[in-house]
Amino acid sequence: MAARFLSDRQFARPPGFRFQFRSQAGEIRVRATDGKDVVDIPVEWAFGAGEQAVTFVTRVNEEWYLEHYLSYYSALQSFAHTPGQEAVSANSLQHAMGTLYQVLDPDLGIKACFECHSTGPVSFGPTRQVRPAEPGVRCEACHGPGNAHGAAAFGGDKERARKLIGNPGHLSSAEVNRVCGNCHRQPAPPGVATDWDVAWNVRHQPVYLSQSACFRKSGGALSCLTCHSAHDRRERTDAAYNERCRSCHNSTSHRPKPICLAAQRANCVGCHMPRVSPQAYLGFTNHWIGVYAEGAKLKPMQR
Repeated sequence: MAARFLSDRQFARPPGFRFQFRSQAGEIRVRATDGKDVVDIPVEWAFGAGEQAVTFVTRVNEEWYLEHYLSYYSALQSFAHTPGQEAVSANSLQHAMGTLYQVLDPDLGIKACFECHSTGPVSFGPTRQVRPAEPGVRCEACHGPGNAHGAAAFGGDKERARKLIGNPGHLSSAEVNRVCGNCHRQPAPPGVATDWDVAWNVRHQPVYLSQSACFRKSGGALSCLTCHSAHDRRERTDAAYNERCRSCHNSTSHRPKPICLAAQRANCVGCHMPRVSPQAYLGFTNHWIGVYAEGAKLKPMQR
């Protein structure tokens, strides 16, 4: 994937900054200029699997990490501004490079970013260089530490091995929502409001699923794992998810409405879980399952 990021093309940021991604001595580097001065820094970390986008991070010093102004978008097959940064005015070359995050800030620290994009505890070296236990999201992110599990399995004690590994599949739907919400955002605690009119919030799937009548009335039968396998790549077509809907909504149980039954090619997900695009080149499925008015994709009219 790294080859996609390299190009002779230059990218602009108003009012007069220009950027280029290039390779040097085995590194991907960003060269930025305002026509007078030049900043040239390495890209140290890439966040995202690339299905929609990849955002880049670089350590600046002991206190700060930089989220780069430009992200790579797969739908565009090129670069555009990182979400949230287009509204920030840049009055210097340093500001134009991107957004700074402190290392250990409890609300907006870079440590929390690494905790969701890596596996195991995140530590920092003597000069605050980040040290993820394991890059990427792997087995132990959901199942917990596996040393004892592995030892028991290799020793032939399968029953003990089974007991020594966490299995989210044995949790209640609300508990699964909380586990997935550790990275995909937890439902708001009682008394804390969520702004349902902000399109960016749709990317927090557990928050929206928790509002759905399907979730609330399923008696614990509906969870993230009903539709998504943690061990396989995400299904690409609505048809696969429509089958999950029909496993519950059928002619004998929770019968679909007449308008659904009359449709030539009914698409449950397309109508009841609309796709929301808070920014060009990005799209998220609204997990607040409901009945939506024409053109309204953020909140269902029937809840």
